[in-house]
Amino acid sequence: MSLPVQTHAFSRRRFVQAIGFLPLAGFTGFVRAASRRDIVVVTSYHDELVSRFEAAFEKANPAWRLRVIWRAAHDAMPMLRQPGPEGVDVYWSPSPGNFARLKAENLLRKLDIERSGLPGRLGNTQIDDADGYYAAFEVAGYGFAVNPAYLKEHDLPEPRDWIDLADPRYAGHLSLPNPARVAFATVIPDIPLQAYGWEKAWAMWSAIVANAKLAGRGGAFVTDEAANQRSIGISIDFFVAGAIAKGAPLRFIYPRHGGVNPSQVGILAGSQNPEGARAFASFVLSEAGQRLLTHPDIRRLPVRPSVYQGIGRDYFDPFAAAAAGEFSYDSKRGLKRLPVIAALFDTVLVRRQEKLALLWPKARKLEGKRAEEAVRLLSSVPVSEAQADQDDWQQIFANRRDDKQAESKAVLLEREWAEETDARLARVEKLLDQS
Repeated sequence: MSLPVQTHAFSRRRFVQAIGFLPLAGFTGFVRAASRRDIVVVTSYHDELVSRFEAAFEKANPAWRLRVIWRAAHDAMPMLRQPGPEGVDVYWSPSPGNFARLKAENLLRKLDIERSGLPGRLGNTQIDDADGYYAAFEVAGYGFAVNPAYLKEHDLPEPRDWIDLADPRYAGHLSLPNPARVAFATVIPDIPLQAYGWEKAWAMWSAIVANAKLAGRGGAFVTDEAANQRSIGISIDFFVAGAIAKGAPLRFIYPRHGGVNPSQVGILAGSQNPEGARAFASFVLSEAGQRLLTHPDIRRLPVRPSVYQGIGRDYFDPFAAAAAGEFSYDSKRGLKRLPVIAALFDTVLVRRQEKLALLWPKARKLEGKRAEEAVRLLSSVPVSEAQADQDDWQQIFANRRDDKQAESKAVLLEREWAEETDARLARVEKLLDQS
């Protein structure tokens, strides 16, 4: 992690005393360093990535010096809202929700830099802001971390798409991050919801959650489970790439219905150094900056298509996959409804995982109309797609953290969903008792 540079005010006497001990060459270097202007960058990236970009940027731009401050996505907003001389110049992070909030609060300035060669879209997914306030820096793809030895030991096929994971053969063999608790996982439920349709995908998710162990400690935990031959992990590619680079015997499978989480870069409206901020944003999106993402210790997916030329056939090219129709996810629609879907997923499925894991195998053993009714009840969801797309519901769940009234409304809705779900599961249990 790159720590913030501590800026101290030197008195004239202390400054003279300090340079008195420097040889002339050292003094010249000291003056040159002192003349460099800081660019304050807030990020959630790890040190391996940040340090490489920091060194390359400062070498190419000796007039500027980065002050990099680490903040996780969930606690970055207070610092990003801070105005004046102590404010932030650049936000650079994989947090689409934060960028959307910053734009809505008029806290970003237009990203007026050269962006030729950057398409701004990946299939049906908008990765740049359509109004030009921020741009994608890299994308991370969702999919499955598998250990070939584990699959062979348990006689399991490689999953090729989300719906494969609903197969009862995978029961007890899946690790799934909770979308309501793990930041990167928020979009996971919605990728199949858009791909397969609302009712079919919720039925699929009910069966998958019944097969799964729920993880609340993030993607690294899911990847560790897969690497240690304890499960197949639903994850995001950079966690798995990092584990593979350290020797984990894993493969990452991108499903046929793909989705990505874009990381973006934007300049704060209150930046005290907009020129330096533009220089940094331009660098990370340049050919040279984008090529740093392909380093074996980083291995991210660049947003500049030209970078994929000549870097090896084993390197996944999301633009080639998008051309083949594998990225149809509508991120603009998804971003608005993700808080509703995450709360619904948590209430209806995650909190009732143990009961679902018990009921699904028994329901499959029923016959005739009772079997059809049991599966229908297990597959149902108490919310329609139209309701999830309602602006008022979306505002309630998006604002619940900062608005007590919104939180009260969200809790009330969750209680209604829970009651309806429990009533359905009780009916399944009654059907099973009749067998």
